[in-house]
Amino acid sequence: MESQKKSSRNFSFEFFPPRNEDGRAKLRETVEQLAQLKPKFFSVTFGAGGSTREGTYETVKSIQAMGQQAAPHISCIGTTRADIRALLDSYRKLGIRHLVTLRGDLPKDAPKTGGDFHYANELVSFIRAETGGEFYLEVAAYPEFHPESPSPESDIRHFADKVRAGANSAMTQYFYNVDAYWRFVEEAAAQGVNVPIVPGIMPITNYKQLTRFSDACGAEIPRWIRRRLEGFGEDLDSIRAFGLDVTTVLCDKLLEGGAPGLHFYTLNRAGPTCTVWERLGL
Repeated sequence: MESQKKSSRNFSFEFFPPRNEDGRAKLRETVEQLAQLKPKFFSVTFGAGGSTREGTYETVKSIQAMGQQAAPHISCIGTTRADIRALLDSYRKLGIRHLVTLRGDLPKDAPKTGGDFHYANELVSFIRAETGGEFYLEVAAYPEFHPESPSPESDIRHFADKVRAGANSAMTQYFYNVDAYWRFVEEAAAQGVNVPIVPGIMPITNYKQLTRFSDACGAEIPRWIRRRLEGFGEDLDSIRAFGLDVTTVLCDKLLEGGAPGLHFYTLNRAGPTCTVWERLGL
């Protein structure tokens, strides 16, 4: 029973499009290393307002060429139906059948952006209407709630709307409070959501970077973790060792509790994810 449960888990790794040839070479090495862990797929992010559209496409193309399954992020902010049709066609030609469908972030200094879509559920509905069941659609979830959400209740409703529009599964924003994840799963189930909700994992290796990311996306760093990391000052080795301990314990609790897998935010590096993976005995 336990082995069957483990075999049904889905593990995945997320990258961002590299900006230059050096970054592309390093990412190829990272893909080669992480491919040995046999993930279900590698996802590739899509910049605010489509700012990395070409980079996302080229990165996905490179991953597919290496014999791995890639899942590009598609953001609907500032896009038209014609844009999405063209994007779906280009990915279809690459053999892509797995998409991460998001509202996406607004470009800086652009509070209002034109386009045919305002929310991710509209993008999911459109893709389903255009392509039926051709694509496996993943959506985002926020256990500690989206930073723009007016209330937890509306956030759960919006998440349920995305799933009802045709999503197959979800991956969450990263978090360090395991209870927040389980509460979100319970509340989603109460809304009739029965798709897998895979926890997003950010290995802690750089405190300043983590606080910058967390302040931007609304992910909470529990006070006891924040204070311990602050106490290490510039001792990067201690920050990394403590951070990876925290991340490993979090992952272990999630898997023991029955989470359907893990989605690692790798920041285009293999080392931290591989360390956590080995410690978990995966």
